[in-house]
Amino acid sequence: MRNNQNITIRPMKKSDWNAVSKIYAEGIATGIATFEKEIPTYESWNSSHLNTCRLIAEQNNTVLGWAALSPVSSRCVYGGVAEVSVYINAISRGQGVGSKLMQSLIISSEKEGLWTLQSGIFPENIGSCKLHKKSGFRYIGKRERVGKIDGLWKDNLLYERRSTIIGVA
Repeated sequence: MRNNQNITIRPMKKSDWNAVSKIYAEGIATGIATFEKEIPTYESWNSSHLNTCRLIAEQNNTVLGWAALSPVSSRCVYGGVAEVSVYINAISRGQGVGSKLMQSLIISSEKEGLWTLQSGIFPENIGSCKLHKKSGFRYIGKRERVGKIDGLWKDNLLYERRSTIIGVA
């Protein structure tokens, strides 16, 4: 079991991309973390995520996981709504790294004025569902057969968390 007392959460830098992309690849390999099949380039990933609220969990200069937010829409009415991505390296899963990242991500998002965080999670990704529930997200529904991976239809469970400090909870 990892000693979580020594885990540091810090802002992600471009120089973290190698470690971030390796952890993302591990998530893709599970088949239950994302619809993506290949690691995007840094430029593609960078352009699809908010410039703020990008975090790294590290211990002894080793990146254990990352979290970032993506806008859900370009329409201004949804400017305070973002989609969550949290990925933990294979050997650190189930050891509290995700919880530390998620709590820091929530705090960071509220400082940026975001009022809703949302996630779409494959039903098979039980660890992610537990992390979201533990972090104050509520289950709001299921999108059935919303996309395919390797020719198989996949469902997505929808979770959301409203900010309690911005006054929309």
